[in-house]
Amino acid sequence: MTAPSRARAAVLFDVDGTLIDSNYLHVSAWHTAFAQHGMAVDDWRTHRAIGMDGERLLDTLVPDADEDARRAVKEAHAAEYAARAGELRAFTGARDLLSRCQEIGLAVVLATSAPPDELERARSVLDCDDLVDAVTSADDVDEAKPEPGIVEVALERAGIPAERAVLVGDAMWDGHAAVRAGVTFVAVRSGGVGTDELRDAGAVEVVDDVASLADGLTTSAVGALARRP
Repeated sequence: MTAPSRARAAVLFDVDGTLIDSNYLHVSAWHTAFAQHGMAVDDWRTHRAIGMDGERLLDTLVPDADEDARRAVKEAHAAEYAARAGELRAFTGARDLLSRCQEIGLAVVLATSAPPDELERARSVLDCDDLVDAVTSADDVDEAKPEPGIVEVALERAGIPAERAVLVGDAMWDGHAAVRAGVTFVAVRSGGVGTDELRDAGAVEVVDDVASLADGLTTSAVGALARRP
């Protein structure tokens, strides 16, 4: 990572579905994990829950499962997702966007609640530690998005107040977490969520993907943040 930032504003980036093309790999891994334990869960329902805290995801999708079953399914998902690691790829424009944010004086934070092993794989795929000022992971909070904790930790690590930050994410849960933390939410559609739902979750701006955001950075909410006195 870079040396501690002296930036006066920060961009917090969700990782899965925002910077790396991983949401559908997660759906596939959950599909296999549920099937292994005799649970029939429609993939579209799983997709809509991607980005939630893992416990909340299970509460939503398999509310009647006991603790042993939940633990087994989570372990199976982790193993299945790890087996698909070779299919992970950074979205086109991801590194360019991080670089442009740094160039205009913004601190860059990976604000993810991914488990440490998944985060390590994601960082390897992104190959952008030289552009990142701070990182969060599942170890930093008890509950992930839509709770605001991970956003608050990211702000603390960047040394930036909420009103001087933007969160870029792909899911409603990112928006809910950002709004609760008092942070502006900019959404990308690369996670497979529609514009209206992202707007309803608090997005002030919705673009197709990080490449689109990079191309229009100067006129975006991110660019406006960098120009604030």
